[in-house]
Amino acid sequence: MANNLKILLARPRGFCAGVERAIEIVERALILFGPPVYVRHEIVHNKHVVESLREKGAIFVEEIDDIPQGANAIFSAHGVAASVVQAAGKRNLEVIDATCPLVSKVHKEGQNHVKKGRQVILIGHAGHPEVEGTQGQIPGGVLLVNSVEDVEKLEVKDPDQLSYVTQTTLSVDDTREVIEALKNKFPNVLGPDVKDICYATQNRQDAVRILTPQIDLLLVVGAQNSSNSNRLRDLGASMNKPSYLINDASDLNPEWLKGVKIVGITAGASAPEELVQGVVKKLADYRNIEVEKVSGVKENVTFKLPRELSDSAFV
Repeated sequence: MANNLKILLARPRGFCAGVERAIEIVERALILFGPPVYVRHEIVHNKHVVESLREKGAIFVEEIDDIPQGANAIFSAHGVAASVVQAAGKRNLEVIDATCPLVSKVHKEGQNHVKKGRQVILIGHAGHPEVEGTQGQIPGGVLLVNSVEDVEKLEVKDPDQLSYVTQTTLSVDDTREVIEALKNKFPNVLGPDVKDICYATQNRQDAVRILTPQIDLLLVVGAQNSSNSNRLRDLGASMNKPSYLINDASDLNPEWLKGVKIVGITAGASAPEELVQGVVKKLADYRNIEVEKVSGVKENVTFKLPRELSDSAFV
């Protein structure tokens, strides 16, 4: 029947281990210390998550100076510059760091390259919180590139003493051309192994590649300022399928469904599953739906919580 609509749900989609860890850090801190707990920037890029934590007593601020002296504070999953850590120390803040361990790993790699005398190139998007944090964690700063054109314009101190690191929310495919350009221009440049790329970013993009040929329309649930969510939408569009990034079901436009028989849905790494189910429910208001989960990678990655918030702290 023309009124029937098949919905294919990508796998994996939604929360990654770093996001789950960051949210749990805020929730546990609120239980252990009691509200308010201050969080610098959005803990993750999703307004629904932020609002939920705000209702429980989290206060989100832009700068360390906005946090009262001696208060409990949390750094977001994106990581922060060393100057932010120092500013927190001057205000005697009780800090818990929710930086994703994969982001921390990039910081350490960059720092190790500097210790060995290498200049560091960072592949990433200017202005993204993770990029700003990484720039501020590597002594002497970094050279930021986002395109092959950026690489062509690069001026370095010593072409034989170079290394590169990447923003974690970029996949192997996102960075491939830039890395090739770097290696062509600077044959001795050193970089991370492919296995160091964020597993969640790659898996969600791979899932969209599997999903997109089977559908007429792609819906990506995620925030407009979420890098990995934007890339999922871009990926669908690059495969010549109408693709939309939506915050939640309220952003759905029934006009998009004209002539559509199969809709694919995925979600960025900071989008909760309840938002996906909300979109499914809304689609059921328009058409008779049939929901199918596409087979894909099953993720079993988990990250340890900071020691002060481990289970032993609640005994």
